[in-house]
Amino acid sequence: MADSKILATIERSDTEQLQISVSEYKGRSYLNMRIFYTTDDGATWLPTKKGVTFSPDQLDILTEAIEEAKKEFMDEE
Repeated sequence: MADSKILATIERSDTEQLQISVSEYKGRSYLNMRIFYTTDDGATWLPTKKGVTFSPDQLDILTEAIEEAKKEFMDEE
């Protein structure tokens, strides 16, 4: 994928992180959430096959699911 812009990084361990990015592939834009790993103390992060890609028309569904999850977690407190 070319032209990737990282929006957020969530550390999972010293050698693994989730990168949330906007990418363009074959002229179309996507939201990409992928696990990356490092073997050189974070100097280089490489993608794994573990991840998911969303097209722009799926973002409302994702947003609604996240908002619903936030409500669920608030109810637990």
